[in-house]
Amino acid sequence: MIWTPHVTVAAVAEENGRFLLVEEVVDGRRCFNQPAGHWDPGETLLEAVTRETLEETGHFFRPEYLTGIYHWEYPAKNLTYLRFAFGGHLGTRDTSRALDAGIIGPVWLTPEEMAAREGEMRSVMVQRCMADYRAGQRYPLELLHMV
Repeated sequence: MIWTPHVTVAAVAEENGRFLLVEEVVDGRRCFNQPAGHWDPGETLLEAVTRETLEETGHFFRPEYLTGIYHWEYPAKNLTYLRFAFGGHLGTRDTSRALDAGIIGPVWLTPEEMAAREGEMRSVMVQRCMADYRAGQRYPLELLHMV
């Protein structure tokens, strides 16, 4: 068997003490996640997080720093995820844009609201990314190199 980890990106965006999340349906379950998705061939990680945020929320996103890199094993499906989470500037929302399949829509939650709904988060990575962001973890984008 060939091991093929899933490389994903996520956007952490805050406005007025609330964080942008996406309500979505995954495996028949409603849950919350940061705007996130898979890194596609031919794009940079920065392009991927910008694209995913636009596709899932209609918001334009400009990544400004790396919040963290996360490794998570999803035993129910025998999958490995490697997530690159980025903080940055959230632009306007294009409300005419159709969102990705399975996306109910963007929602804004406070950290307290997120904690109260912990069991509704898509994975443990959602809360971990948020905790690192709130702790002030900011790494320069220059850490990422294309060679």
